Amino acid sequence: MESKNIKQNLKISGMTCANCASGIKKHLTSKGVEKINVNFSTNEATFKSEKFTKDEVKKLIQELGYKVNNTEKEDKYSTQELLFIFCLVFTLPLFMHMFLSENHFLQNPLVQFALCLPVYLVGTWFFGKSALGSIKSRSLNMDVLITIGSSAAFFYSIYGWYLHQGDDLAHKFLFFETSATIITLVLLGNVLEHRSVKQTTTSIKDLSDIQNTKAKVERDNKIIEVNFEDIEVGDILIVNSGDKIAVDGVIISGDCTIDESMITGESIPVVKEENDNVIGGTILLSGNIRVKSTNVGSDTLLSQIIELVKDAQNNKPKIQKLGDKVSSIFVPIVLGISLCTFLFSYYLFSITLVDSFLRSIAVLVISCPCAMGLATPTAVMVGIGRAAKNGILIKGGDTLEKLASVSHILFDKTGTITTGKFKIKEFSILEGVEYEIKNIVYNLEKHSSHPIANSLLIELKEFASELTLSNVKEDKGIGVSANINGDSYSIGSDRILEEIPSSAHDLYITKNKKLIATIIIKDELKENTKTIIEKINNSEITTALISGDKKEKCESVSDIIPFKNIYSEQLPEEKLEKIIQLSETENVAMIGDGINDAPSLSKATIGISLGGATGVAIQSADVILLNKNNLEQLPKALSIGKHTFLTIKQNLFWAFAYNVVAIPIAAMGYLNPMWGALFMAFSDVIVIGNSIRLKYKKLD
Repeated sequence: MESKNIKQNLKISGMTCANCASGIKKHLTSKGVEKINVNFSTNEATFKSEKFTKDEVKKLIQELGYKVNNTEKEDKYSTQELLFIFCLVFTLPLFMHMFLSENHFLQNPLVQFALCLPVYLVGTWFFGKSALGSIKSRSLNMDVLITIGSSAAFFYSIYGWYLHQGDDLAHKFLFFETSATIITLVLLGNVLEHRSVKQTTTSIKDLSDIQNTKAKVERDNKIIEVNFEDIEVGDILIVNSGDKIAVDGVIISGDCTIDESMITGESIPVVKEENDNVIGGTILLSGNIRVKSTNVGSDTLLSQIIELVKDAQNNKPKIQKLGDKVSSIFVPIVLGISLCTFLFSYYLFSITLVDSFLRSIAVLVISCPCAMGLATPTAVMVGIGRAAKNGILIKGGDTLEKLASVSHILFDKTGTITTGKFKIKEFSILEGVEYEIKNIVYNLEKHSSHPIANSLLIELKEFASELTLSNVKEDKGIGVSANINGDSYSIGSDRILEEIPSSAHDLYITKNKKLIATIIIKDELKENTKTIIEKINNSEITTALISGDKKEKCESVSDIIPFKNIYSEQLPEEKLEKIIQLSETENVAMIGDGINDAPSLSKATIGISLGGATGVAIQSADVILLNKNNLEQLPKALSIGKHTFLTIKQNLFWAFAYNVVAIPIAAMGYLNPMWGALFMAFSDVIVIGNSIRLKYKKLD
């Protein structure tokens, strides 16, 4: 039996515009399918349901007249391209009759009918099927307008032909070329639109291409070459200079220099040696290594990035709701305007029946709800894709919108603006044996994921031996405590002490609440941090340092880095309270990397985490900067958000303005239906082209 409640993917063919995708989603939602997304740009539907299997959802989509494929394989030529070529063969001679003498054979009504009929049947099959599906889903799309417009011209021509047989004026009532040209030009628009849309999804394809590689693997004392998908956990990979590392793993022998820029955005090559982790998709610049695979297939970091980008592109920003709302009522309004145009023209202004009819058809074919439907998702796709190629993972289109409006950014200190690689500057023993106390510290810190704890484990490794601990407890922002051989030990800030010490230290160790040792540690700021904060300050965003560290240490950092505000000695709950307080009036971004930052990251308008952060912090964040060595990706993320949102507003303005101007022009008789079809076809391309421009646009 097919499994449920897991993410499923379906490829859909037959969608002609963004409204088709909206109609499919609306239909599936009405049937009870949960967590459904339909993406016109990728021709893909994704869902996760406890009630429906993949086959059941497939049948529901097919009910609307669309074809569903289980494969990702694409044909060399799309259906739209093949149909366009077919229709063009018949439409060109039909269109040419307008420029020929009256006694030419192409002026014969029977010839015109014979040329138009194949085009009309193709158009009715292609657009009519989609139109019928949209009617069933109660989400009328552009194909309804195209089908009605082309059908009206076709059947009116048959009526005029019948009514004026043998009449010299018969040609004035024939509009077969109008019907055929509308269908052909709209198909041309679909071809251009689909080709353009593909340009907005190239980032996913580029990431997938990085992943598709072969690897040399040791098996049965032989070195064989296998595909990426055939690599298994535990395989030993042989990687030489110039090779691409196929999957995530750990170096078991050798040292090397690796280019990780395509994953992390870090432009400087990274030096790796034995026991260091490597990322699938990165390139070995120099050296020879043997790598033991740890994550393969969908578990690799690159695979997870690809899935995250796909999910993010399906996530709609709030501004899209406006476009969706207008699009949902657009077609009925246009049908009403078209009918009123005919009635007013013929009965009120005494315009001829033929001209009134042509004006009505022109209104139908010039209107374009598709542009509004494409305005937001195409820009979001390009924005998220560009961010991903720069090592910035953005978890949704709504996050891009929020990035554009950030007014405050709060920075955690340890591991965020500092390297997080601490060194013990001073270890003072007040009571007891040095070796024993350092061993106790080592065993206590094993139960903490704080960056300081991780650094102490490295620093004190030579003093380590296994101890039995009981009642282990970590108080976030305070310290770790446990019982060892009947005694209670603690390590942490001065908050673990009953009395405030006379001299300040970073860490205190107590035995049965009595102070027995102190530690002073040193940490270094990440490169370019000062420059980056200055750049953000110049963009009129308020920056602040928020940390659990002592006031003196935070102020010493502020002496170097120009934060506008400092919040020191903050417990996790106090950080959260500050975030909540600021969020009441401002759009607040929080950037942190530790478990103690997770609540604040979740509560902030935007939570930003680093690639080397804890899993909890990454899950809580809306944006992940994969380059953990510095913050240079942060201004770039803010800029991508700003320019993506600007592009969306430009697209929506064009979509609204186009229809506001074009429809009255058509209604007043200044636009032939065939020209209307041409302009309508290119309106979508303009919106998509503006979105593609974001891919190459120079950012602030």
